[in-house]
Amino acid sequence: MDIERDPTEITDDGRYWLRAQRVTGYPRIARDAYFPTHDVIRPAAVSATDLPQTDDDAVRRLDEDALETRFTSGKWQVTAEVETIVDLWPRIVNDVSAGVIWDAKVMTATGMAELPYDEYMIVVYTPNYFDTDDVFRVREHLRETYDCSSPLRYKPDIYSKKGIVAETASEWGLERPARFRA
Repeated sequence: MDIERDPTEITDDGRYWLRAQRVTGYPRIARDAYFPTHDVIRPAAVSATDLPQTDDDAVRRLDEDALETRFTSGKWQVTAEVETIVDLWPRIVNDVSAGVIWDAKVMTATGMAELPYDEYMIVVYTPNYFDTDDVFRVREHLRETYDCSSPLRYKPDIYSKKGIVAETASEWGLERPARFRA
């Protein structure tokens, strides 16, 4: 287990991210309690009536693709300086373990060196971005509990799956590679 290791000191080849479940031993199946605890709609139960509101046709098409494929997870991306990441990560892992947050991962030193980011990042997942109550509950938790005052971006995993990043967002008709900002 890596619970005692600072993720910003992990330099293993090819190890860009450290997942919360790797340090908590928290199996994915155990996260089933998250859905009734936070009254979250399960991805298999979503329908067109659950699509988040938008006036943007490109966003609507991606939402419809996520609905069709049931690929509804997404993540808040928290960027920060090394010291902040080192402080936040164990606390976020505890929240995953307690079921307050569905899942999370943190960039390692290898990821910082080899991925195209300027700052370290913690990624905090929700299982269904159509359930905006949960998406924004997690955002508020990050703001209030961890004082995450920097701009946060929420990126549905369908965007990642399609390779939507800042440089390609316009090719998809998007202003940015995020569904929500805060």
